[in-house]
Amino acid sequence: MPRPSPLQNRAAPDGSLHAVDARGLLMGNRGGRLHWADGTLGAARWRSRAWIACRLTFHGRQRAVMGAGYTEIFFLDEATALAAGHRPCFECRRAEALAFAAAWARAHGLDAPPRAGEIDRVLHAERLRPPDTVPRGSLPPGAVFRLDGGFRLSVPGGALAWSFGGYTPARDAPADAPVVAVTPAAVRAVLAAGYAPGLHPSAEAQLSAR
Repeated sequence: MPRPSPLQNRAAPDGSLHAVDARGLLMGNRGGRLHWADGTLGAARWRSRAWIACRLTFHGRQRAVMGAGYTEIFFLDEATALAAGHRPCFECRRAEALAFAAAWARAHGLDAPPRAGEIDRVLHAERLRPPDTVPRGSLPPGAVFRLDGGFRLSVPGGALAWSFGGYTPARDAPADAPVVAVTPAAVRAVLAAGYAPGLHPSAEAQLSAR
């Protein structure tokens, strides 16, 4: 039986997985295999607390997507991966992972950057809870929230509409308006502490045009 095409391995900011052609800028996993041999997903959406976001290429390694190993998940960009509850990989994205851990320590008043397992425990607990409703003005740049039935990326001076293909201009909400924060609270604190996630070129183009 032929495998489905496209595969259902593209993550939206809320962590749900969709069948979309474009793969985006990052790949990651959720600790193991989520798919059957025919390339379809089973019921599970994670296998461990370690949800990571990786580079698309690293040391020339080659993988058969949705092959014998873990299920590869693709993200539009890092802001999307962070919103979905993933963190930077300490192997292939070590510089970003160390910067993320340092900002985590600043945000949470720790004496030293946490280890990956400590971050994973907090993020896993937050992924299992309903998303927070917060004032729009409390969201730092890089955070994702819901508005007008879709996802919005908080950027300096406003917001951009998220899609699997990129970002477009969008209406923002007033600073005191309640919105559903898709990015987990612990990650929002990291963003507020100075961690700047990598954004899709469409976001950079919109920001430079302002």
